[in-house]
Amino acid sequence: MVKRDYYEVLGVSKTASADEIKKAYRKVAMQYHPDRNPGDKSAEEKFKEAAEAYEILSDADKKAKYDRFGHQAFGPGMSGGGFGGGMNMDDIFSQFGDIFGDSVFGSMFGGGGGARTSRGRGNRGSNLRVKIKLSFEEMAKGVTKNIKVKKYVPCNVCDGSGAKDKASIQTCPTCHGSGQVRKVSNTFLGQMQTVSTCPTCNGEGSTITAKCSHCKGEGRMYAEETVSIDIPAGVQEGIQLSMQGKGNAGERGGAPGDLLIVIEEEAHKELYRDGMNVAYELHITFPEAAFGTQVEVPTIDGRAKIKIPPGTQSGKIFRLKGKGFPELQGYQRGDQLVHVNIWTPQNLTAEERSMLEKMNESPNFKPQPGKSDKSFFEKVKEVFT
Repeated sequence: MVKRDYYEVLGVSKTASADEIKKAYRKVAMQYHPDRNPGDKSAEEKFKEAAEAYEILSDADKKAKYDRFGHQAFGPGMSGGGFGGGMNMDDIFSQFGDIFGDSVFGSMFGGGGGARTSRGRGNRGSNLRVKIKLSFEEMAKGVTKNIKVKKYVPCNVCDGSGAKDKASIQTCPTCHGSGQVRKVSNTFLGQMQTVSTCPTCNGEGSTITAKCSHCKGEGRMYAEETVSIDIPAGVQEGIQLSMQGKGNAGERGGAPGDLLIVIEEEAHKELYRDGMNVAYELHITFPEAAFGTQVEVPTIDGRAKIKIPPGTQSGKIFRLKGKGFPELQGYQRGDQLVHVNIWTPQNLTAEERSMLEKMNESPNFKPQPGKSDKSFFEKVKEVFT
């Protein structure tokens, strides 16, 4: 079964904060909890699916790998990925039960203890998207690209605080530095405690009495920065890589956004790409096909010699094992397919026409396909299977 996107499972965007991911998981887990859906296998699977999504997205390292490579980052042979199909309810409750804190549903999920809060900082910076065009050789072997990016960086005068000086930063009088305010209300289930972002400091835990004159209180400035990007071997057109924290700087010390790198493929002069395989159209003369020959063909690793046996027919496909692209984050490698085309002369002299007419009368020049000669469709089927 094809796995659903983890962000889709929890109903959050890729830019969701850790708290937003946590809240989304609580919501989904409560909806599909087995105690609320006794005997419902579908609900149980969705409950497990949500736990698996949260296990990846709640871990910064695993989330970064998932954002960069998707589910294949945790495929067979890869480390650090999710519960997979072997997860059970005990695993879920033992690892994630405490995220439900002291809410009225806490005991239902095995949770306990007080809810933990953390002081926030300024607004998170936005993501940046860049396009990088790569040659076949760079996509096959991997490459490091140094590019210049215009973006917001922390202000070098106030070190990103947005304040004129340290004395201008005061603890928020409303939340007393926590960045959150609590409210207790009575419900039919009893008292319900809710936590929300402090309206005075917008969750930062502090206020500024005098702004930095250089950045006008934003804590950031617009500048050009050189970013070194490591492109792994095996990428292809349309793949999006992500560099965490390399996007726009956040306001007043807020977390930076991510740099999203979209891969574009630079057309090769002679080769074509089909997934992990490479294709090449080889044109040879009729005498070369009849007598046999040795030719050089281009590959992504340089030039390679192949032997054309006597009597080779047009449409023959030779396979160069392992001469294709490597698997992204894997160990397999594609092949290079060499498709033979026998060139037919288009402008003949009188002498050439006479020679061909004589040869055409010979029985050896009459088509005599045998049972071992495969049709075009059989050849295509053979290549792609």
